[in-house]
Amino acid sequence: MKTEISQEVIQLGPIILGLLFACILFIVFATAKWKLHPFLSIIASTYIFALGTNLIGKLSGQEVPIIADIGATITSGFGGIIASIGLVIIFGTIIGKVLEKTGAAIKMAEVVLRLLGDRHPAIAMSIIGWIVSIPVFCDSGYVILSSLKKSLAKRSGVSVVTLSVALSTGLYATHTLVPPTPGPIAAATNVGIGSSGLFWVIIIGIIVSIPVALAGHIWARTVASKLPTSLDEATETFEEYKARFGKLPSTWAAFGPIALPLLLLALGSIANFPIGTDVDGNKEMLMRGFAHTLFTFLGAPVNALFAGVLLAIFTLLPKRDEENLTKLMGDGLLDAAIIIMITGAGGALGSVIKATPIADYVKSLVSDNAAMVGVGALILAFLIAAVLKTAQGSSTAALIITSTIMMPLMPSLGLMEMMGTVPLGQILTVMAIGSGAMAVSHVNDSYFWVVSQFSGMNLKTAYRAQTMATLVQGLTGIIVVCILGAIFL
Repeated sequence: MKTEISQEVIQLGPIILGLLFACILFIVFATAKWKLHPFLSIIASTYIFALGTNLIGKLSGQEVPIIADIGATITSGFGGIIASIGLVIIFGTIIGKVLEKTGAAIKMAEVVLRLLGDRHPAIAMSIIGWIVSIPVFCDSGYVILSSLKKSLAKRSGVSVVTLSVALSTGLYATHTLVPPTPGPIAAATNVGIGSSGLFWVIIIGIIVSIPVALAGHIWARTVASKLPTSLDEATETFEEYKARFGKLPSTWAAFGPIALPLLLLALGSIANFPIGTDVDGNKEMLMRGFAHTLFTFLGAPVNALFAGVLLAIFTLLPKRDEENLTKLMGDGLLDAAIIIMITGAGGALGSVIKATPIADYVKSLVSDNAAMVGVGALILAFLIAAVLKTAQGSSTAALIITSTIMMPLMPSLGLMEMMGTVPLGQILTVMAIGSGAMAVSHVNDSYFWVVSQFSGMNLKTAYRAQTMATLVQGLTGIIVVCILGAIFL
């Protein structure tokens, strides 16, 4: 709960801002050095920041605490963010789990290979990874597609390291930038993007992720192709590999659980598209009456993703028995629970930050410093995410924590600009954070070990192939975001 902030308290801004940076360093140290789970490190830093802020106010002679009720502020922030994003994360994770376990991801790969043939195996792997990682976690996607990569390398004669990095960077590009992957969804919610804006997060995420995936592909073709591997040559063909999954779903069934939510989100945005104002000054929407009500309902993210879950269950699961429904859904819920808890912890930290005068202080800083507004602020978001990612390894945690920190500061940093009904400033902030959450993947990142171990790379080779590729991708992402910011913000 935020109290009235006096001028004296606003003058404490530099000290409180310094405390916030110290808490960020604590999160980095606790997760990287002590191996503390991100949930606990964020909650601990939230209490440290809240108590420290009140102590600073007390020592300065303030009679009223800056944060009047720390417990209520933390719980409201934790519960508020879960209420808005919890089901969306659960439904998105379940869709990805179904696609992973039923062979739908392999079907997607087969469709791409059928279109490209054997002529361009590296670009095929980049595109396959780019598509599969929209609903499926990049770690799982890489494991699923690893045997495909080996058999394609044998069939085409292209270096397996080239195909490994092409696949890994294709997966990575959409993992941190394009919903319904949980990280970007959580970041979008944390920075205040409403349900009508999620469709545009997807569209702009796709736009940014294409050059990011292309940068990873170029690195795979030019650098990774010269690196060695100890991976044995594939002993099975792609057809034999597909046979492991039994009968694969149809193309429509494989792509449907992703395509349907995107279509419904698009219709929801169209339904709420303003075309002018009436005589009383109220907004007139493109759709009216029942059509507006229907598509607004279906286009709400939680409803659109639930429709995707239902479609996945009834078109992909061969048997809707206990094995498929109970265990598979349970696995999806288990994966989602970790992300939801980290997201809730991030919401608690954000709520505490909002209750302090940091935003007022940052506003006073940037009023005479144009470099910190707009594009400069996007670079700041990128750097915070990159530091967190590099230090503690989890891209999802970096997305959530950074978006939490940035949200209260965004109005002061010029990141709340609208382009018509599109919250462009907030969306570009999510893209900047997502770009930072790529840089870099190394030994504290589980994805680094998945890629290196399933590709037969030693540590030195993996650093040159995977770690440097993710650095190139992150830098490419922030360059694209800054260009868009310079044009539109």
